[in-house]
Amino acid sequence: MKFMKNLLQQLKISIIATLVFAVVVSGLYPLAVWAIGQVFFPAQANGSLITNKQGTVIGSTLIGQEFTLPQYFHPRPSAAGAGYDPIASGGSNLGPTSQKLADEIKGRIADYRKENNLATSTPVPADAVTASASGLDPEISIENAQIQIARVAKARGVDMGQVAALVQNYTEGRSLYVFGEPGVNVLMLNIALDQNYPILKK
Repeated sequence: MKFMKNLLQQLKISIIATLVFAVVVSGLYPLAVWAIGQVFFPAQANGSLITNKQGTVIGSTLIGQEFTLPQYFHPRPSAAGAGYDPIASGGSNLGPTSQKLADEIKGRIADYRKENNLATSTPVPADAVTASASGLDPEISIENAQIQIARVAKARGVDMGQVAALVQNYTEGRSLYVFGEPGVNVLMLNIALDQNYPILKK
């Protein structure tokens, strides 16, 4: 009888503890994190979305997009789904000894040099021809952006110095001044290009 009483007592304690932790961990804690995010970091908490003048969402500062036209800066290659797909975030999973990876990089180097009018001996930034682990990188390296300035300026019919100034404006430093490398947000830069130096329709 005493054994059954102790068993029921322990069972009662376990059930109460489970319910308390369920409320705290699955309810109160997520609610507190959500509230703090909405109050102190509303943009980041809601996806850092970018909208146009009509209020339509055109992208996020956290997720890269594909740009292929010469008047735009081009992002880092992506292996996420069909490219820059947040649902299929990930890298190619190809190792350094992969012949497929070597062939892909070789082709990208040739394309990059051709579209930016570079000599065959000109070094190409690694981020211009390799996909990131997430496939969603919104930024490119400063070196990559600087190489693309001449092409973009020519396509828009503006001075290279004007485009270089925009690149400088949209260059972001290291995270917390320590982590990672400085980079240029491609989407924000391309939006600024359209606003400041739009392509006139003929």
